[in-house]
Amino acid sequence: MKDSQKLTLFAVTSSLATFSLVFLLTHSIIIASAFAILSGAITWSVLRSRKVKNESELIEAWPEVIDHLMSGISSGLSLTESLSGLALRGPEILRSTFASFRNELYRSGDFTIALTKLKSEFSHHSSDQIFEALLIAKELGGSELLQILRTLGDFLRQDLVLRREIEVKHGWIKNSAHLSAAAPWLLLLLLSTQPTTAAAYATPTGILILASGLVMTAIAYLWMNKLGKLPQTPRVFK
Repeated sequence: MKDSQKLTLFAVTSSLATFSLVFLLTHSIIIASAFAILSGAITWSVLRSRKVKNESELIEAWPEVIDHLMSGISSGLSLTESLSGLALRGPEILRSTFASFRNELYRSGDFTIALTKLKSEFSHHSSDQIFEALLIAKELGGSELLQILRTLGDFLRQDLVLRREIEVKHGWIKNSAHLSAAAPWLLLLLLSTQPTTAAAYATPTGILILASGLVMTAIAYLWMNKLGKLPQTPRVFK
């Protein structure tokens, strides 16, 4: 099952569960439907944010990859052996991909083809820089490879530190915005346990207010994420 299908399935399941729970509390189909839509959207967003977190973990693994390569080359291993060894000794999140690289290398026997496929697999500016340096070293000789990798590793670490600081500050703002957006809906859920409140929102005016609240909450959330999203460094070596 594709990731998008899994996201949709989880979102629909969350919506149905929320609808059932809220309907039991409020006995209002209108209010339960509004919370079901909100729950599905929140579930989708949370799962998407976990995917982004996995991508962040992938980015954070590249300095460790450089350290393993430098250690292998310094100990006398060839560039091919050092790269293949990452399937066993590299960061856990990258091992399966480097295992595929090792298998492709054994199958074709062509280092350039295998490394180019590996580069396409990751498709990230950090990995592009590492793999381009390795390709140049393989073709033209690698007398300065260790120094290039050391400089590149220092640069990637500085970039990660800066991004972490920004993400922490953005996290405080996002959490405050989440609480501000959730507060009116929590208040509505409490008030909706009263029959008079549920009846009020069953009117056309009440439905319009709920729909407007959903739209404004969605707009505010999307705008907040847009403002808090860090720009991605463009790929140079595509």
